[in-house]
Amino acid sequence: MPSMNFFFHLGVMAGITYLVRMLPLVLVNKKIRNRFLLSFLYYVPYAVLSVMTVPAIFYATSSPWSALAGFVIAMILAFFEKSLLTVAIFSSAAVFVTEFLLPIIQ
Repeated sequence: MPSMNFFFHLGVMAGITYLVRMLPLVLVNKKIRNRFLLSFLYYVPYAVLSVMTVPAIFYATSSPWSALAGFVIAMILAFFEKSLLTVAIFSSAAVFVTEFLLPIIQ
């Protein structure tokens, strides 16, 4: 059975999460017109997603070379605006083929 300490920490984390989401809605009454702030808020989700995803890509495989192969294929296909499914399938295939060929090459 979880201790009271566990429930205290859970309550604090829930409260902080709620405050972070609720305070901007309560404190900002007018429409934001500052171009710099609007630009910053527009790009924040992309930056956060990149910071969370890119390191995970390089630690998800057993070899950094296979991760690099999948990453490069994904970047090339994304540059040419291929669909998300296409990028995922081909980058996964690149990782699979690289993982298969690495023991043979070495």
